[in-house]
Amino acid sequence: MKADILTIFPGFFHGPLDHGITRRACEMGLAKIEVHDLRQFTHDKHRSVDDRPFGGGEGMVLKPEPLFECLESLELAPRSERIKDRAAEKQSVILLSAQGQRFTQKIATEFAALDRIVLICGRYEGVDERVADFLADRELSIGDYVLSGGEMAAAVVIEAVTRLLPGAVGNEASTRQESFTANQPSDAEAGGADSTCGSGGLLDYPHYTRPADFRGMPVPEVLLNGNHEEIRRWRREQALRKTLRNRPDLLEGIALGKEDTKILARIKSGN
Repeated sequence: MKADILTIFPGFFHGPLDHGITRRACEMGLAKIEVHDLRQFTHDKHRSVDDRPFGGGEGMVLKPEPLFECLESLELAPRSERIKDRAAEKQSVILLSAQGQRFTQKIATEFAALDRIVLICGRYEGVDERVADFLADRELSIGDYVLSGGEMAAAVVIEAVTRLLPGAVGNEASTRQESFTANQPSDAEAGGADSTCGSGGLLDYPHYTRPADFRGMPVPEVLLNGNHEEIRRWRREQALRKTLRNRPDLLEGIALGKEDTKILARIKSGN
């Protein structure tokens, strides 16, 4: 997968891209990430990338010229022209801004299946709307809060996507058993969980490691008895409890089996 990042702060990415799974994916040839400085596509002595918006208002807005010219230098045309190109079906241009659709694990999985993604880092009070209307395929936000720019968001998207590339994570099964990951067919048939309890779209279940008793805080006994069916049921219940407590909204989008429904009813009753 090829990823291009368009930003006015290219130095920001020296840290996030140089560690962990992202670095490993690049070293293995699974991903290629390039950062492009938008100031190289300006034509005035001040290398201006922003301007005051028409109609007045506070702050500065990123101008369209550097963004369009940078994308064209990457041999990517505006959206209307890319739609006509079948090869463009495996590419996506994303504008990162507070006004975008919320980025999710589902979207990360969609991006991991593409050949190329281009991430435009918004900045200041926003970006000229013609970038969203005519250049980007979609507008994304990583959460319901405001950042000074899209650089942090771009790093989050890159991390979430590269770890889903086949071979990037040593144990690929682990990426199918994490929070927010939808059920696999076999999981759904088993009531949404296997012996290690795949997430099935819920938050992850609690994890414990040695020592079994740390400063008077013991590991739950069920995890020590070797009964995989009991462990599965316990983990599923804990995942449901944590999701109900921290992210009840997730339960609205999950198809729960009979076992899950009974567990939730018991939890809500206070048992």
